[in-house]
Amino acid sequence: MTEGGAAAPRVQLIGKPDCHLCEDAERVVEAVCAEMGERWERRSILDDPALADEYWELIPVVLVDGVRHDYWRIDPARLAAALR
Repeated sequence: MTEGGAAAPRVQLIGKPDCHLCEDAERVVEAVCAEMGERWERRSILDDPALADEYWELIPVVLVDGVRHDYWRIDPARLAAALR
């Protein structure tokens, strides 16, 4: 749960600014989550040293329910299937 008792978003996109693959991934995540009625959040490896250590060479990375789902190129059909 997040502050205020709201459930945490099921999908997290981990990337960084000025990353063309991250921008592509954001469009996919935004579209799929809108279609599926799911909340998502963007996190930057530049803001979190632990994320940078873990994911530096894999960004963009998508987590679903806290588990690494996909990285580099995000497949919309695969993401939608994981959210069902």
